[in-house]
Amino acid sequence: MSRTLKFDIPGRDFRIYFDEYGEPPSLARWVELFADDVPVVRDLVVDIGYGRGEFLIDLAKQSPDCAFVGVERSFKRTLKMARRLPRLGIRNIRLLESDAQVVIPELFPENSIATAWINFPDPWPKDRHGPRRLIQGPFISDMVHRIVDGGELNLATDDPTYAQQMAEVLAADPRIHNVYAPEPYRRDSRGRSPTAYEIEWKSIGRTCCYFAYRKRAPKREDGSPSGGS
Repeated sequence: MSRTLKFDIPGRDFRIYFDEYGEPPSLARWVELFADDVPVVRDLVVDIGYGRGEFLIDLAKQSPDCAFVGVERSFKRTLKMARRLPRLGIRNIRLLESDAQVVIPELFPENSIATAWINFPDPWPKDRHGPRRLIQGPFISDMVHRIVDGGELNLATDDPTYAQQMAEVLAADPRIHNVYAPEPYRRDSRGRSPTAYEIEWKSIGRTCCYFAYRKRAPKREDGSPSGGS
């Protein structure tokens, strides 16, 4: 028997809407959206496709001085997360129900995101569906443009074909470097909380691949880095 979807929000609604955001995009605007709950924002962190939300919630609990933006295409998942946050008393998360390919270039300015997470995006396993995958050169280029110098881009997948595509796309962008080099990725998740799906998949023997890239600092005229890593 299917459950009836509940639409009431038991407290404050932490969803934000594209048409309410305002133009042009700026880091100051994001800081303003969190001002009542995070008076001094240390970092802006984005979790793309947060699914059930347990990974994003854990991140927010660990870093109450950071501002977290969860981007999710699913109305149902966004609604469930919006209902869950007031019950947990978590106030440093904002939710965007939209496509990451739209909101990243439209709402986030250059050098604004300290850390980005993309955990287990839809692998679109059939060959003809490959172009629908999120991790493509243009999207990663947009993503990297908005990450701060020294900031991080983290990805995970349990699909070996998608892992190969991710490795190729990420390696092709000279602005970022592979933290796990010379290996293209790791097969363990040390130092991070697992998602619910991740625990489920590992219990049946599926292997996961984890990527970690860091944005290089721009070089000075003498060729040395200007800061960061």
